[in-house]
Amino acid sequence: MRSNLNEEQLLEKSRWLRINILKMLSKAGSGHPGGSLSAIDILGVLYNNVLQHDPENPHWKERDRLILSKGHICPALYAVLADCGYFHEDELNGLRKYGSMLQGHPCMNKTPGVEVSGGSLGQGLSIATGIALGGRMNQEDFRVYCLMGDGEIQEGQIWEAAMAAGHYKLDHLCGIVDYNGMQIDGAVDEVMTINPCKDKWLAFNWNVIEVDGHDVLKVEEAFKQAEAHKGKPTVIIANTVKGKGVSFMENSAAWHGAAPNHAQLEEALTGLEIKRGVDTK
Repeated sequence: MRSNLNEEQLLEKSRWLRINILKMLSKAGSGHPGGSLSAIDILGVLYNNVLQHDPENPHWKERDRLILSKGHICPALYAVLADCGYFHEDELNGLRKYGSMLQGHPCMNKTPGVEVSGGSLGQGLSIATGIALGGRMNQEDFRVYCLMGDGEIQEGQIWEAAMAAGHYKLDHLCGIVDYNGMQIDGAVDEVMTINPCKDKWLAFNWNVIEVDGHDVLKVEEAFKQAEAHKGKPTVIIANTVKGKGVSFMENSAAWHGAAPNHAQLEEALTGLEIKRGVDTK
């Protein structure tokens, strides 16, 4: 399934995905808006214009795989999966509720379209590397994508996986770093700097592409370049804004893991050009 949306359509899609993220988080009363909003343009491009996938057959053998390593931003993934038709949009109202298919971190046994269960940071690239190796051994022609956080790549396991992927020349593996510069305790550079980020990936034998993570056409072009590059895995360092699209959330670590209340939701929706009086319940 590829929709091949144009720039205007992708931006409009992102706007509505942001609305659904905010509404489900507010209804749940907990969750992670900052990273969900910073990564949603990337996920929107992936699922509409890049990935080979089939919502009617989530386990299609030839599908491309997305591994959400930063599992706490699952509201963004859920919004995209619902939009693609993996499940009905009404399910978004059940975020983080007991018995719901949409838990606070992704669960592959509950949610159609979720490839691996997540929660503990730093593990996704290892999983993606293993899947990519398995695909090569089985002579299967699918690509593997792994979305990581910038704070997350402070984890040593990320670099063990990066070393292995570079060693095995997994050119059907593409990592994405959602580089929004903030983590739960503050600015990434102040907590534990990951710079020089590009040089680190280059040293581990990766092809590196840097891009504005909110410029949907440049993001799409980066994915095309990654697919065309042979002999090395590719990592896309996507420069993003924490809480993108909501003025009072942008570049604020306070919104890493705090859901908007009803008044804040109304303010955020108004900022996203939604008329007042919309049903936000």
